[in-house]
Amino acid sequence: MDTSLVAIVSSVERGGRPVVGYGFASNGRYAQPGILRDRLIPRLLAADPGDLADETGENLDPHRAWDVMMRNEKPGGHGERSVAVGALDMAIWDLVAKIAGLPLYRLLAVRHGDGTPDDRVFVYAAGGYYRPGRPVSDLADEMRRYLDLGYTHVKMKIGGAPLAEDLARIEAVLTVVGSGERLAVDANGRFDLTTALEYARALEPYGLMWYEEPGDPLDFELLREVAGAYAAPLATGENLFSAADARNLLRYGGLRPEGDTIQVDPSLSYGVVEYLRVLAALGDHGWSARRCIPHGGHQLTLHLAAALHLGGNESYPGVFEPIGGFADGASIEGGYLRLDEEPGIGSERKAALYRIFREMIA
Repeated sequence: MDTSLVAIVSSVERGGRPVVGYGFASNGRYAQPGILRDRLIPRLLAADPGDLADETGENLDPHRAWDVMMRNEKPGGHGERSVAVGALDMAIWDLVAKIAGLPLYRLLAVRHGDGTPDDRVFVYAAGGYYRPGRPVSDLADEMRRYLDLGYTHVKMKIGGAPLAEDLARIEAVLTVVGSGERLAVDANGRFDLTTALEYARALEPYGLMWYEEPGDPLDFELLREVAGAYAAPLATGENLFSAADARNLLRYGGLRPEGDTIQVDPSLSYGVVEYLRVLAALGDHGWSARRCIPHGGHQLTLHLAAALHLGGNESYPGVFEPIGGFADGASIEGGYLRLDEEPGIGSERKAALYRIFREMIA
């Protein structure tokens, strides 16, 4: 798969160089060059500066910039458009925080949180992919490596093998992590209702951290049926791309605010501006932001988790590089990661990613 990377070069200078905001479209989708080049970027470049600036005139307003990007766009039809907007939204917030001289999580905590961000964020390691001929022992070794890196909770794929084989894989991982609440499983939306329920019956005795995306992300009736039959936690949302989708999930998906997890990925769903609306919708339905652990496994979601008191952040150690993962040298301790004071999102702290961004604007 590929993705979209964008850089926004501003007229503000620091140390004799322009301040630049960097963004990308997360992972799990494909690049959106046509939408970016033909619609969104031209709207930003053609906009009157007053339509983009904040009330001081010295910085951008991400909400106003979002409105400019979405001019003449019809409601609905989110798809790839939401991903393209998300990439630019990330770059805009990066730029705004850099001009303000703050790490993004501190800026967001003041503007949209309670002013005091979390000083550390829970992170879990996602992996456990299928590979042709892969022995169960190799899967167990992978999970052991994650624990050695400081993670305490892990996630693996299911649904790509017969149920009996998947259960053997799960039990092998449980011998490594020690208990079900430290292991999540992800079906990637592949099951019909019959299979989803068959897996639910087989998985429930393990007491897993969660059973993720058992069926098509928009099949809320299937999800409601599974939630009614499965007492342990469920998780879903990474393939929902708007606040309207999230509201429908809460209305019709049968999820339980006391134990289930919402995984909307801000970069795939119109960016931070729309994610704030997602959180508002959750609050309207009695959900705590702590029940949100975004998909993505990158720096932006880490900042959001700290600023808005989310439940944590996904991580893909060694996968989806160079966009995935956290700052070079970041250390996981007891399943938690502390953020640094680098202004913006911190792409500059990931050498392989920053090298690509610099090449873009050279």
